[in-house]
Amino acid sequence: MLPESSFFTVALILFLATFACLLIFSKARAYIALGSAALFVILGILPVRQVLPAVDWNVLLMLAGTMGTVFLFIESKVPARLADIIIDRMPNVKWVVVTLAVFAGLISAFVDNVATVLMIAPVAVMICKKLKISPVPTIIAISISSNLQGAATLVGDTTSILLGSALDMTFLDFFFYKGRIGLFFIVELAAAISACVLLLIFRKQKQPVDSTDKTPVTNYFPSALLVGTLVCLIAASFIPSASKPAITNGLICMGFFVVGLAHQIIFKKDFSVVKRTLKDIDYFTLALLAGLFMIIAGIQNAGVIEEIGKLFVRISGDNVFLIYTLIVWFSVAVSAIVDNIPYVATMIPVVGAIAPQMGVAPTVLYFGLLVGATLGGNITPIGASANIAGLGILRKEGHAVKAGTFMKISVPFTLAAVVTGYLLVWLIWA
Repeated sequence: MLPESSFFTVALILFLATFACLLIFSKARAYIALGSAALFVILGILPVRQVLPAVDWNVLLMLAGTMGTVFLFIESKVPARLADIIIDRMPNVKWVVVTLAVFAGLISAFVDNVATVLMIAPVAVMICKKLKISPVPTIIAISISSNLQGAATLVGDTTSILLGSALDMTFLDFFFYKGRIGLFFIVELAAAISACVLLLIFRKQKQPVDSTDKTPVTNYFPSALLVGTLVCLIAASFIPSASKPAITNGLICMGFFVVGLAHQIIFKKDFSVVKRTLKDIDYFTLALLAGLFMIIAGIQNAGVIEEIGKLFVRISGDNVFLIYTLIVWFSVAVSAIVDNIPYVATMIPVVGAIAPQMGVAPTVLYFGLLVGATLGGNITPIGASANIAGLGILRKEGHAVKAGTFMKISVPFTLAAVVTGYLLVWLIWA
């Protein structure tokens, strides 16, 4: 075990080495994350007693439950039928991809980003199979679009919930806050600009689309389960955190999954569904997220993120625009390689301390933090849980996506969104 005096340096080096390996060795990400987390524990940077609390069980339960329900949704043939409908209404591949991405973004403004990706991706994969094209660009576009609009409403992402709690914001405050335009409209304009970027990226994909065979739907009950999941997730977001379990969203998703299994067993007499569903759950992605949660807890314990936050105050002086710019673009850089939930949770009290020291209202700094951290997670494959989930689906389809392939789409998309949000927040709230 290391002496505490060396925790900071060792944690920083181990953290940077870990994420470099995650970017380079995409097929072994889960093993790398868990191995690095084990080193944090062995070295004493992350105490054993903090290992289980470090993991966000709400996210993992929600992810596993949604994966199970989505498997039943796929088997019902509804995604294939939706694919037929979308193909019939789109002139070419370019519009299919952009339409799916925009649709996913609108849903994720009100539903967790990971859940959105897990619901929309099966439709996209089915469309790509029917058109005999690679699903990789389409799933990437869906993932980054979902992550972008998570900042639009109070219920869209965990980071929004964290900010709403810090500022005591209601659901409607994200639309209009203190008499000014709120984050919803800022994010939606950023999403519109980013959609134009997607049209530019996919401008050469003009292959006509056609679906001659119409897929028959065998069971609508899984579709009802997904709708029920969405409604309950939104309803749960209005309940104060102190009045509900920390794993409420996870319990909702797992509950609907169990109901789906019971329906198949009791009414369809399909006893093999349990084995098929459990086999289909992406344990690789769940393990990767668990490892990342522990790594972030380790560097938080070592004071890495907190020290970087304090650096802002020292180098910005009394220049509000400079500190705002630093917060936005540093958040973009950090969120490109770090899950933005623990980062935002750590930075909110830091930003809250910066504002009174500089004698300014904190709103512009808080909003800048959310814009940079949430939109910035789109740059790399591991910057957001939605991206990890999307790549997990592609991996199961036999596509190992390299970081360079992902970033050809994500970088221009993200920069367009962040620049738009960065300018609008400052112009409206400075």
